[in-house]
Amino acid sequence: MKHLAWIGLLATLLVNACAPNNVSEEKSWEKYFTQYKVEGCFMLFDNSKGVFKVYNLERAKERFLPASTFKIFNALVGLETGVIKDTSMVIKWDGITREMPEWNQDLSMQHAFHVSSVPYFQEVARRIGKPTMQKWLDSVKYGNMKISRIDTFWLDNSLKISPDEQLGLVKKLYFDALPFHKTTMQWVRAVMLMEKTGKYELSYKTGWGRDGKKAIGWITGWVEENGHPTFFVLNIESEDPNIEMRGARMSILKNILKEEGYFEGRK
Repeated sequence: MKHLAWIGLLATLLVNACAPNNVSEEKSWEKYFTQYKVEGCFMLFDNSKGVFKVYNLERAKERFLPASTFKIFNALVGLETGVIKDTSMVIKWDGITREMPEWNQDLSMQHAFHVSSVPYFQEVARRIGKPTMQKWLDSVKYGNMKISRIDTFWLDNSLKISPDEQLGLVKKLYFDALPFHKTTMQWVRAVMLMEKTGKYELSYKTGWGRDGKKAIGWITGWVEENGHPTFFVLNIESEDPNIEMRGARMSILKNILKEEGYFEGRK
């Protein structure tokens, strides 16, 4: 193992924790990517045990457009600045019919986050404005911090972020370690909760964008069992125009987590 290669990764992961006692590259996870004929990487950091596992280390350090995973950051800035008053704040539908039927209606912030409404968060970004958004990107050091148009920069390959940086962001969000008010971070954590059972809670945001012929897919967040969080980020790409991105990325995520013993309430 090339220990120097991990320095950048560990720097973003460690908020106020001791160094992980076990770092490994999990080449066995390749089978899940091969199943869907995609390239990609997966990072998993068990905070309570300090165990850090990665598939495809080199890709984990590369930057890609964040697509709808940027809604995490957009929501944080919107709530912090008062552009979004709370998670129930409704933005009325502009009347333009789009390909996703669930977007074609008035939406609250929480509903917009769950259906990943691009128009809702484009309007949030416009209301925030470029100078304020840039200030927060610079403050958090989000990826390459580049803005083109205020309502498309996270979709048009201007803004880019690495899986490593994504993992660092959600870890800091979980532990209230970002430069936002605690209430702001609590609200965003609340809307990220997608599955809750008696055994586990699964919180995440998905993303799906295009870089030329490549479809780029994301899922980033954490799984929590018995009060113990484990942070993850999945990044995949495919040039197949017919890829079923939603099914592929969720299957890869859950198969890896199941292989690692999650969803049983024993972590």
